[in-house]
Amino acid sequence: MSGGTRLSGPHWRRVVAALANNDARTAYAQIVLGAKLSDVVAGLNDQRRNRAIAALLESGLVERNAANELEASEAIFRDLLRQQPRRQAQTGVARFMRLGRIERYPANKAERRELLAWIVSEVIEPGEQLTEKQVNERLLSYTDDVVMLRRYMIDFGLLERTPSGSSYSRHHET
Repeated sequence: MSGGTRLSGPHWRRVVAALANNDARTAYAQIVLGAKLSDVVAGLNDQRRNRAIAALLESGLVERNAANELEASEAIFRDLLRQQPRRQAQTGVARFMRLGRIERYPANKAERRELLAWIVSEVIEPGEQLTEKQVNERLLSYTDDVVMLRRYMIDFGLLERTPSGSSYSRHHET
């Protein structure tokens, strides 16, 4: 890992990344079932085998015991679940978002406008002219249904579209 912050302890992204790798997943299954180190993914070349085992060790899914054999960690999943923050009561537009994406649109029009205005302010600079494709690319980080989101922004007067449909911009008051 270069250029990034080294995570301490188990981290769900490392665990998922290790399990997403077919070699590491196979090695993990063998270790869980009690295979000796010499038998773990024995059919792979040394480089792939070492990489798979290293991924499992770094993720915390396996650890070395006193005999230098690999064992599946008994605590990894419990530790990962313990790390999950308790959901705090959210306020403002955060109530309608999950992991940075729109989870649901507010039924209340004032709240919906507030959410849409916030997204417009995040993705389009004042005076910036964008093509439909550029607008869609920027909105994609908030929802998979960019057409509906873009339409809501236009309907609420937050986003303006030229009559030809060739470009979009923020409404001058938002």
